[in-house]
Parts: sequence; C-alpha cells; structure tokens
Amino acid sequence: MIVGRDVIEEMVKKFKIIHPFNPSCLDGDSYILTVSEDVELKYLEHQNVIAHEIVFVPPEFVCHMTAKSKFGRMGLSFLNAAKAHSGWVGRIVLEIVNLNNERKPVIVRKGEPFMHIEFIRREGKPCPYKGEYQFQYMSEEEIDMYMKIMLENWPGVFDEEYLKQAKEKALKKI
Repeated sequence: MIVGRDVIEEMVKKFKIIHPFNPSCLDGDSYILTVSEDVELKYLEHQNVIAHEIVFVPPEFVCHMTAKSKFGRMGLSFLNAAKAHSGWVGRIVLEIVNLNNERKPVIVRKGEPFMHIEFIRREGKPCPYKGEYQFQYMSEEEIDMYMKIMLENWPGVFDEEYLKQAKEKALKKI
C-alpha cells in the first residue's frame, strides 16, 4: 500500500525519511525530490541526475521513483528501474539519456523538481539493504545522523558492523 502525505510527514519528523524536507514538495501521495546540481545532456548523451535530498527507507517500506512527466516530454529517457530497497539511505540517482526529437541539449537545473518518490509498505520480516550504494553521496555527519536513527529505532534489525563498513566505503567515494 502506498502511504499518504500524513504518514510521510510523520515519518519525516520521526526518522528523517527525507532530508532536508520541504512541505511544498509533497504531491498527493508522493514527495518530489529536487536536483542537486545543473545537468546538461547533449543529444544521445547519458548522465546521472542526483537528488538534493537524502532518502531513508525504513525497514517496513520500499520506494519507487518516477520522473516528472515534463522531462519525458522534453525527450529524456530513464535508464534504470527506480527503486530504493528497505533499509537503504542516500541520495537517489536516476540515469537518464537525451533522446530529444530535435537533437537539442536538455538542461535540468539545480533545485528543479525532478522525481516523485512513493513509500510502499512491505510485509514480512525486515531484510535491510546491504549493497554498495548505502550512504551514497552523503557526508560523514549525515551518515552518523542516520546510523543513530537506524540503530536506535530498529535494534537488532540493522547490522552495525555492516553500517560501519558501508560508511567507510561511502566516504572513500566522496
């Protein structure tokens, strides 16, 4: 089941599922993530668009993202199935390519609303994400803030040793 805006707002206050959070980016039952920096794509060029906001997916949820239709109408095509696993934390990255019919460059501006994110409640025993993209594009202070939230609110669910290793790997990539 997709959760509504009241549940999103409650989880933002309790767990910082979106940070920084801007209430004006709530759109029905989704939140609209914005772009972290300008991205210009020439015709047939592929690039990554990184969200400004950090997303934390609590263990009881998964997330799906869809780009705003305005970008599809501009000729941008999205190369990845946009999903965030339960227990994942970081800045979302969408891989896009410019397939504009006029073969013109397309610019996505910093701060521009770019992708809808929906939180979907999952059933079953928690099985948090343990992949290479945990904490992607996050600072040490941001990672520490989320590790505290994860370990205090879900004792025994998150593997503290894995989180420490993921932190080290993420900081090496910055």
